[in-house]
Amino acid sequence: MGKVILVVDDEPDILLTVGQTLEMFGYTVIKAKDGVECITKLNDLDTIPDLVLLDIMMPDLSGWDVAAKIKENPSWQEIPIVFLTAKGDTMSIGMGNLAAEDYIVKPFDVRDLKERVEKILNKT
Repeated sequence: MGKVILVVDDEPDILLTVGQTLEMFGYTVIKAKDGVECITKLNDLDTIPDLVLLDIMMPDLSGWDVAAKIKENPSWQEIPIVFLTAKGDTMSIGMGNLAAEDYIVKPFDVRDLKERVEKILNKT
């Protein structure tokens, strides 16, 4: 089994597109439709994902909150997080780069996404 990536986004089209793209590049993809489902899946999974691709603007539990919960849990705190979001303002990008391994603004280029994911996963 290849590296496992947990993709978290409340937009079904993004989940589908990103999921299919990453699978095409040989990754195993787990999808969560929001932050609550992300935390539930992390609790229920037998293996810890190698990377979390995380939207910021989601109902109930924002990506900021999910990232904080991941970093608070000793079992998950080493999971690299990449924000994949439409929030492209300077403050969000700056905060995102402090809180995560990378910050990608939607719309994104598929080749750029692949390169950034590979760069992070090759570190681990």
